[in-house]
Amino acid sequence: MMDDALTSLQRYVHVTGVLHDKFVEFDFSIGDPTLHVALVLPFGQFSEFCRNNRVEHLTSEQSAAVEFDKLKWRHGDPGFGYD
Repeated sequence: MMDDALTSLQRYVHVTGVLHDKFVEFDFSIGDPTLHVALVLPFGQFSEFCRNNRVEHLTSEQSAAVEFDKLKWRHGDPGFGYD
């Protein structure tokens, strides 16, 4: 049984690409969009995954913030922040 605190957290999807016109590449997160796992599913299963998890698709602004956070981690520069 899942913890109520975990089940009450918002779930997010950030679509990052499409492979061979068959698969959706996306980041899935629970609670914090910057902490995510990268997944790949066929289109039909992606739709089902989103429905079953009641996900919220990131807005353009949220997606930009997540991508900026990825850059910060990739380059390892502690001065590279949101300032």
